[in-house]
Amino acid sequence: MKTKITVLRHCDITKLKVDAIVNAANRSLLGGGGVDGAIHRAAGPQLLEECRTLGGAKTGEAKTTRGYNLPAKYVIHAVGPVWSGGRRGEDELLAMSYKNSLNEAKRIGARSVAFPNISTGVYGFPKERAAKIVKKTVLEYLKENDKFFDEIIFCIFDDENYLIYEKVFAEYVG
Repeated sequence: MKTKITVLRHCDITKLKVDAIVNAANRSLLGGGGVDGAIHRAAGPQLLEECRTLGGAKTGEAKTTRGYNLPAKYVIHAVGPVWSGGRRGEDELLAMSYKNSLNEAKRIGARSVAFPNISTGVYGFPKERAAKIVKKTVLEYLKENDKFFDEIIFCIFDDENYLIYEKVFAEYVG
């Protein structure tokens, strides 16, 4: 595999100088709490103005805007599922939010992409289950698309998720 996978601890995604960061967005794409609110605050009001033109997004979808005041050129807004006990296709929807984010990154020519933990905060998705889905989804995607990316970063804010990602991605992280 050519693409480097990096897991960063106590990471502030709004400070990363990468081609694209992924925003764990809500369906309106108009900002919210957590990482979504932090990205909107750091990017400035132009991000909200552009998001208003997108018409929201369905769970599992991803849409791209410019990065404005962020060091990243682009923001890929991915809508992850709210955890409902696993009975509403949450696993597949989470996988689709990552796959569609990678599709957007490929479409815009982003060679470096940083992901937060989608759906594991206020949306309540079990963290270890999510990490395993993310690993499977990203590695399967890279089998066909490895040449398009130099680095995929998992920007982990909290210690619990970091320890899970460190374990789940142990054989891929240098």
